[in-house]
Amino acid sequence: MKKGVIFDMDGTLWDSAEQVAVSWEMALRQCGYPGVRLTADDMYRVMGKTMDAIAACLFPFVEGKERQRLLETCCQVENAYLREHGGRLYPKLRETLEELKQSYRLYIVSNCQSGYIEAFLDYYGLGDLFDDFACFGDNGLQKWENMTIVVERNALDRAVYVGDIQADHDAAVRAGLPFIHAAYGFGTLKEKTPSISCPADLPKVLRGMEAGRR
Repeated sequence: MKKGVIFDMDGTLWDSAEQVAVSWEMALRQCGYPGVRLTADDMYRVMGKTMDAIAACLFPFVEGKERQRLLETCCQVENAYLREHGGRLYPKLRETLEELKQSYRLYIVSNCQSGYIEAFLDYYGLGDLFDDFACFGDNGLQKWENMTIVVERNALDRAVYVGDIQADHDAAVRAGLPFIHAAYGFGTLKEKTPSISCPADLPKVLRGMEAGRR
């Protein structure tokens, strides 16, 4: 049986809000908006949204093609900045992923822009642990659709999604996947689901879910 664990990015694998805010201010200056200030808290407010929705929230002072141009510049500068500086990796992540890799195939599905997942994998040298990924920036699809693509493309017999916010849970339900809440991340849930307080809890929770299926 081919089993997979699919991860969200922000609030689940790492926290890059501070670095993203810095890089977007750099991009704003390049585009002629030196007076616009962004903080990590601004980024937390929009985590989990698709990139077009984030642009609408953070750049209400421009519209149409100018907003799209600004977003594209921000994403390009951000990817380059993260490749050089990284973000804040959650504790014992690599050790946990290596343990999971013994029994599961590992994947990432995010609403991020193209190149963001690659920057994460390259900076931390984690590319050898993940088999595949999909994101909104590559295909314009919603998170639940990208979960479905990853499951089908990799012929998974069983998969679970790990994320930190309500929208992650809702997308997993729509894709027909069990959900594990990364409670150390950026959001809370209305529903009661299996949860972890740090990445290192994940193998034990997965074992419990497997036992419950028998």
